Amino acid sequence: VKEAGRDFTYFIVVLVGIGVTGGLFYVIFKELFSPSSPSKIYGDALEKCRSHPEIIGVFGESIKGYGEATRRGRRQFVSHIEYVKDGLKYMRLKFYIEGSESGKQGTVHVEVKENPEKGRFELRYIIVDVDTYPRRTIVVEDSR
Repeated sequence: VKEAGRDFTYFIVVLVGIGVTGGLFYVIFKELFSPSSPSKIYGDALEKCRSHPEIIGVFGESIKGYGEATRRGRRQFVSHIEYVKDGLKYMRLKFYIEGSESGKQGTVHVEVKENPEKGRFELRYIIVDVDTYPRRTIVVEDSR
């Protein structure tokens, strides 16, 4: 009886370990590979900015994007907010870009809307505010 109880305890510990590992893999997969994750939307929006001729004209050929600065100085966190309006999910993102032109920086605002038929987000707009002189706003895509 004592040995069976110990074996059962080990079995429970192994099951909990498998459950926790599975949960971690699910969260990582959802964040990195889901078409509706903030990092995927950020990547798609950054590619559209890199290929837009007006943005290339302002910032130069080599455009890099980054998020908010953390306490350690890393800029990997892309600010985003999710909300529901009229029964549909929306997400807004804000990140920053800079180019090879000296000192050119900008703030990118992106909004996506859930398409209930496809089950994923579709782009509503990308707006780039040029933060350096001369200030201006560039609309990359607007399908509102």
